[in-house]
Amino acid sequence: MNKKTVAVIAAGAMLALALPASATPGSGVSGTVVARGTAVEKVKTRGNAPYDVVVQNLTIAPGGHTGWHTHPGIAVAVVKAGTLTIYESDDESCTGHDYTAGEVYVDPGYGHVHLGRNVSSDVTLEIAVTYLDVPVGEAVRIDAADPGNCSF
Repeated sequence: MNKKTVAVIAAGAMLALALPASATPGSGVSGTVVARGTAVEKVKTRGNAPYDVVVQNLTIAPGGHTGWHTHPGIAVAVVKAGTLTIYESDDESCTGHDYTAGEVYVDPGYGHVHLGRNVSSDVTLEIAVTYLDVPVGEAVRIDAADPGNCSF
């Protein structure tokens, strides 16, 4: 990986997530795109087509969630405040995995369906997400149906 690619990933990891889902709507979520650019340097992606790198700040209110979704490529989420609890669609036990302030969750994207929650009753969750391999001009998030493995 060259220095420009590393710089893009590192800079993005400092910032970034989600638009409201229609298939499984989120609750208490807001996001602001901080930056977006089309990459000319190649990292491992789905092919040789140009792609966007998008950086977005996300907040999730206490008790809020993202809804079930995936991403067109890899998403690197840095937890800035609070605790991000991730649930995977293929985990029949619906076991949440916690990421606290300063920790990083790397979502593999490309159809990996998951849901992020703020299980706190009083702390707003703040996350910066960098999305890689987003088709030029397209959404960073792809809604997914509730897989039925969790009771919420």
